[in-house]
Amino acid sequence: MLGIRFMKVPPSTYVLHYKNGKIKREGAGLSFFYYSATSSIVALPAASADVPFVFHELTSDYQEVTIQGQLTFRVTDPKRLAGLLNFTVDAGGKFICDDPDVLKQRLVQATQILTRTFTQRAPLRQVLTSSDAIVPEVLAGLRASESVAMLGVEILGLGIVSIKPTPEMARALEAEAREALQGRADEAIYARRNAAVEQERRIKESELNTEIAVEEKRRQIRETQMAAEIAVEKQRVTLIDQRIENDRKEAESRAHALEATLKPVRDMDWRTLMAVSAGAADPGVLMSMAFHELAQNAQKIGELNITPDLLRALLPRKKEE
Repeated sequence: MLGIRFMKVPPSTYVLHYKNGKIKREGAGLSFFYYSATSSIVALPAASADVPFVFHELTSDYQEVTIQGQLTFRVTDPKRLAGLLNFTVDAGGKFICDDPDVLKQRLVQATQILTRTFTQRAPLRQVLTSSDAIVPEVLAGLRASESVAMLGVEILGLGIVSIKPTPEMARALEAEAREALQGRADEAIYARRNAAVEQERRIKESELNTEIAVEEKRRQIRETQMAAEIAVEKQRVTLIDQRIENDRKEAESRAHALEATLKPVRDMDWRTLMAVSAGAADPGVLMSMAFHELAQNAQKIGELNITPDLLRALLPRKKEE
């Protein structure tokens, strides 16, 4: 019949069939016939949906950043959402107005407002590295927002893809970071050189300490040798003193013995001693002594006769060949 339509939706779509201003049927994944002249079909997506967003915000130091991310939500109260926005579809299943896009815009705006609250209290450098801090704060704000709750949707997730400064600021930050990295590289080179110098100093110091230790050992050896030599010299001095003392005692002993030997003959006439000592001596010696005695008493001699035989006896005899 003319005006009779058939509607079939997947399980991820929630359908409200209005007839004469009243809900005739509702549910997800329905299929039914309806009369288009008196019916209105409202189809709301029950599955989760992703809404990408990109917006520009200012930081606390008045620098512009571009925040790009994605919001995930799903419809939890189709009737409430259908009462706020028009999700009516035509006979071909297409929305008759742009209200489904308005829902996404409202969610993006709520996300931007909460993100702005964060960026306006943080400087540029902190914002550029604070995606992990922005996500939980904004997500908690969306879930607690009354404007989001009244739409009948649930926020499932939020992700920040990138946070970028302006191209000019990006170049400035890159130059600053590059200089900082170059400075750290120079510091690393300087530290490495200092470490090499320090290591060389330690090696030299170790070598000097080794030389000092060797010289100290040599000095100890020399001192030990000198002490040994001094001890030997002291013993030698003691030995010499002892020898001198022994020689002195021996000389005293010989002198005492000689004194004892000469004491009996000390007062005797020398001629007597000669006669006694020459008792068994050569007759020539005896004759010489006699002539010596005659010479000393020559004034008392009147006449002295010496025979040739006596003179011949006094002359030394030739050795027989």
